[in-house]
Amino acid sequence: MAVGPLIAVVDYGSGNLRSVAKALIRSGLEPEITADPAVLRRADGVVLPGVGAFADAMQHLAAKKLDEAVCAFIASGRPYLGLCLGLQLLFEESDEHGKTRGLGFFAGRVERFEEHDAAGASLRVPHIGWNRVRFFGQHPMLEHLPESDVFYFVHSYRAVPKTPDCVVGITEYGGSFAAAVCAPAVFAVQFHPEKSQLAGKRFLDAYASWVAACR
Repeated sequence: MAVGPLIAVVDYGSGNLRSVAKALIRSGLEPEITADPAVLRRADGVVLPGVGAFADAMQHLAAKKLDEAVCAFIASGRPYLGLCLGLQLLFEESDEHGKTRGLGFFAGRVERFEEHDAAGASLRVPHIGWNRVRFFGQHPMLEHLPESDVFYFVHSYRAVPKTPDCVVGITEYGGSFAAAVCAPAVFAVQFHPEKSQLAGKRFLDAYASWVAACR
């Protein structure tokens, strides 16, 4: 029996790991929920999903040396997919519960949404619900995605890159913010594809195609 690509779903002590794993299975992948760096070393892809606090996640990653394993995986050129907190952790630091250093893969910081938009209207924080993401730029994932789609978001903080070079998707909520960022071996999004129904399935199918092309 053919076995799909092995995807290490990083277990950092919290998060909706099983729903992410089930969604990956529906896209033909073989997820393994793990806190073992050795699994990341042999995986075809790594997914870092996320709910919870930035500082707690970084502490758990460091305790298991998963921070080093994630960075080594990305350096190997294999496909990393970050979901929600898995996007935020790639940046240099976050303001959540005091300043905390991140993985530092992208220059920039993670900041809380303001409670008013530019016109002074109240803005509900956290941002919860369905919003349209407009994709642009060049990346293997984008070859398999529509120019825009509607996804489910749950977050109080958003990434603020130092330069726009890494941004390949934006969403409007009290103004534009980075909903997707990328590098050659990285694609990370602020939304939750595992909660996004058909749009989420299209998104994870695109990840499966990227992983297959890299095997």
